[in-house]
Amino acid sequence: MEHSFTPKIKEILKKFFGGQGDRIYNKSELIQYINRKTKSANRGSKARGSFANLYAVYVIIEDYLNNGFDKKNEYSKYEGAEFQKLFKRQRELPFGAKLQNHALNHRMNSEFKKFFPDSDFVPILRDVKTNRYWINENLICIDIDGENYNIAKSVIEIIDKYAKTKKNALENFINNCIELQKIETKQSKEIEDFILKLLAPNIDARLFEIVSYSILKYYYRNQKIYWGYEIDNLTEDNLKLYKTGRTNANDGGIDFVMKPLGRFFQVTETLDLKKYFLDIDKIQRYPITFVIKTEDNVEDIRIKLQNKAKKLYCIESIVDRYMDCIEEIINIPLLKKCFFDALNQGYLKNILQEIIIQSKLEFNYAS
Repeated sequence: MEHSFTPKIKEILKKFFGGQGDRIYNKSELIQYINRKTKSANRGSKARGSFANLYAVYVIIEDYLNNGFDKKNEYSKYEGAEFQKLFKRQRELPFGAKLQNHALNHRMNSEFKKFFPDSDFVPILRDVKTNRYWINENLICIDIDGENYNIAKSVIEIIDKYAKTKKNALENFINNCIELQKIETKQSKEIEDFILKLLAPNIDARLFEIVSYSILKYYYRNQKIYWGYEIDNLTEDNLKLYKTGRTNANDGGIDFVMKPLGRFFQVTETLDLKKYFLDIDKIQRYPITFVIKTEDNVEDIRIKLQNKAKKLYCIESIVDRYMDCIEEIINIPLLKKCFFDALNQGYLKNILQEIIIQSKLEFNYAS
């Protein structure tokens, strides 16, 4: 697989290994795996970064280097790196503040085996009893014509370069947002066009969730509800949308929640029926609104979901019960309509400001 960051990887390998760099690239399964995981490097802030699995490898190799095992043949006697130290270090790295333990424990190895099913090795070795970790030296010691090349330092530099490239892309995105914020009202068409470009089927899932939230927050802001326990003593409230956590969080299928109605919203980029019903089951079949990263017609989406449900469950009462839990479907065209409604209410720059705030939070960006 060749992509825009591949030349950077080969450049770093050439720096470390000279004329053998290309041969090491072709022979090393770990380098080829890293190459797959860094394909979003130069696609800008809209492309999803892959840090969890890369950082799992990074922190264990870093521990390997810090203990000098690249220079001495004693790694087999090493007691292993402590989980807490690796986990803490992972979260100190750029974009790593909210990473979980899944990559260290199994996801990195699982994905590696998916890409290299015939490989005899997995990158991360773990003793469940002691909760200690090692990098598999078979994957960082590459034999070329009988000579051994240790790629540990080059792996660290490649991942550092990838993180720096992604950070630069995000900084450019944030700076563009801030510059657009300064534009006077008569030039607001530029802000409008900028936000509309973020509502696209190929946009990064996290950024789509952020933009969706920012738009819907101000779309609902001036809508009122009257409620109370007595008919002659009602409370007037504006609808308020809250973001419940970080994107892609394991939060039971709730991305936004609305007060005082108690509506739940889940943002998704898939039409996978099982994923929808799993989200519904997680919240005990409470009605949920799906915000979907698609331009497909809402009615067509609902029909597709219903047909898939009938095929999967067969029983009409089960199908109806699940379908009744889909309170509303909001696709990209509906989001654009909500955006223009909010724009007409004078919330254009508020939406942009919200995108900036949520992007900085999501991508661990400190200005």
